[in-house]
Amino acid sequence: HQMIHTGDRPYECQECGKSFRQSSALTAHQRIHTGERPYECDKCRKRFQTSSDLLRHQQTHTDERPFHCPDCGKSFKQSSTLKRHRRIHTGERPYECDKCKKRFQTSSSLLLHQRTHTEERPFRCSECGKGFKQNSTLDKHRRIHTGERP
Repeated sequence: HQMIHTGDRPYECQECGKSFRQSSALTAHQRIHTGERPYECDKCRKRFQTSSDLLRHQQTHTDERPFHCPDCGKSFKQSSTLKRHRRIHTGERPYECDKCKKRFQTSSSLLLHQRTHTEERPFRCSECGKGFKQNSTLDKHRRIHTGERP
């Protein structure tokens, strides 16, 4: 406990050099490098590196939505999802494009936007090889080959 006050971090990761105050924190960190996932969900068998990640995941198997938006009353399973939702009401746009300075509410929206500045087309049609900037656009394109109506 006293190391919190002194700032000492005697436990160092031999893989990357990051240091920690507690040996348990180092042990948890090392799983990033080893890929070890010792915590298993008893409902779906998905595995996690930390017990907190497992607990967060287990909420997906319940209908419990304990996080409520004070502005509109919508409820969420995770606090992080509520935080992201609240940007609709506040107008906060914390993610900025470094090319044109346009701002976005989510990192995924920024990533999609950034592809407008590049020719990156990471989603490829297995039938004809055509590339797309968004997976949803690829899904629509595939209908050309299947004859499925839009």
